[in-house]
Amino acid sequence: MGFVKLIRPVNCLMMGFAVVVGAFVAAQEPAVTEAYANKLILGFITAFTLTGASMAINDYYDVEIDSVNEPDRPIPSGIIKPVESLLLAITLTLLGFISAFYTNIPCLLVALISWTISVTYSTIGKRTGLPGNLLVSACIATPFIYGGLALRGFLEINTTIFAALAFLANTGREIVKGIVDMEGDKIRGIKTLAISYGAKKAAYASVAFFIAAVLLSPLPLILKLMHIWFLPPLIAADIGFIMSSKNLIENHTKENAKKVKNRILLWMLLGLIAFITGTIK
Repeated sequence: MGFVKLIRPVNCLMMGFAVVVGAFVAAQEPAVTEAYANKLILGFITAFTLTGASMAINDYYDVEIDSVNEPDRPIPSGIIKPVESLLLAITLTLLGFISAFYTNIPCLLVALISWTISVTYSTIGKRTGLPGNLLVSACIATPFIYGGLALRGFLEINTTIFAALAFLANTGREIVKGIVDMEGDKIRGIKTLAISYGAKKAAYASVAFFIAAVLLSPLPLILKLMHIWFLPPLIAADIGFIMSSKNLIENHTKENAKKVKNRILLWMLLGLIAFITGTIK
């Protein structure tokens, strides 16, 4: 059970789902052939395993900070030994690269780049604050591009736009997370925006990223890349981002920031649904 908790299976599933969404968006049709299904399965496995590996590596390097911020996590709680988390990370990484290799070479290259960014974040990037946030968001945005590459073998404009939306929204969320984790981050000397400039300015910075995502979100419909069914879940997601932004500006305490951080995941999920329904003719 400790290993399951270590890899954050919900995060892994969401990243695997993101690859599937990227593939559907690139295909612009819901029909699934056998070859299509095989690529979806391989893409899902790659995203799931590499995300799990990144979680294990992250927790290995975060034992000190997690002992303050998240003492119930597997390593600081003693359920999992640090060396066991590394062994799990190596195993999952190999599985991810193998499935990427059997998808196509562009996917293997993207998987290698994504893994490198993830490890860079866990080892040195986290202490840099905003640059570290951008590294995380790059990893979050990559699965959508990966899904399109798995199916088409080249970049599609619609998946690129969605990757940009995911990048912006997640960067805002990472900044909010910095507000939540200020106590532990101070111990590790992590220069988040919240530590460097205070919770209020960090809240405004995160809202800037959320609003940028909202402003960009209608672009696929304007460019006629999506069908009308794209609109209802998109409107719901945009309203959610706007309301959460307002709430965060009004109350940027640790407790409220944690609530906002969790709600943002819901609005991002609605965005995923919007891009799926947008493929329906």
